[in-house]
Amino acid sequence: MTDRKTLQLRDPSETADDTPAIKKKGRGWEISEKRLDAIHERARYLRRHATPAHKTLAARFAKEDFGKYKFTRHTVVGSAILDFVSHPLGLAIAIDEEDQNDTLAKRRDKSLASVGVEVFRVPAATILEDVEEAMKPIFAAMNARYRDKQTARREHQSKYGATPRRGRPTGGPRDRR
Repeated sequence: MTDRKTLQLRDPSETADDTPAIKKKGRGWEISEKRLDAIHERARYLRRHATPAHKTLAARFAKEDFGKYKFTRHTVVGSAILDFVSHPLGLAIAIDEEDQNDTLAKRRDKSLASVGVEVFRVPAATILEDVEEAMKPIFAAMNARYRDKQTARREHQSKYGATPRRGRPTGGPRDRR
């Protein structure tokens, strides 16, 4: 019988400021397929057994029409399970529960920032007290992220020129015979 391997976390004081590099292993991250499957299973469990704060915020997000900037619950990005994430915006909403490890959360936020995902934290107590009040900074973060993406797009287009659009020509509707 072999010894079971467990994940060993390094002490935050020992770690350097560099973030992990993306590798071509484990769907783009340096994670084994087995570990990634376990993370996806954990995310599925969290979706089924959500906390009251998650349920409240999910119900509030369901009322809004964000278009292509919609938020999905308990999404896996790398080795992190994000509470709510909008991939087109590159914005994640993390609900801070009272019993969580802040140093681990900061390290995870830093590694997500290295791949273009900004994490916005909201205390669970704020959501449960008044969800409308909790939505105001979330909307502000969404607007700021949208403006940042627009600015980056304009700079790219001015530097490299506009790229041609794919798909059908813009001359009008297709000729149906």
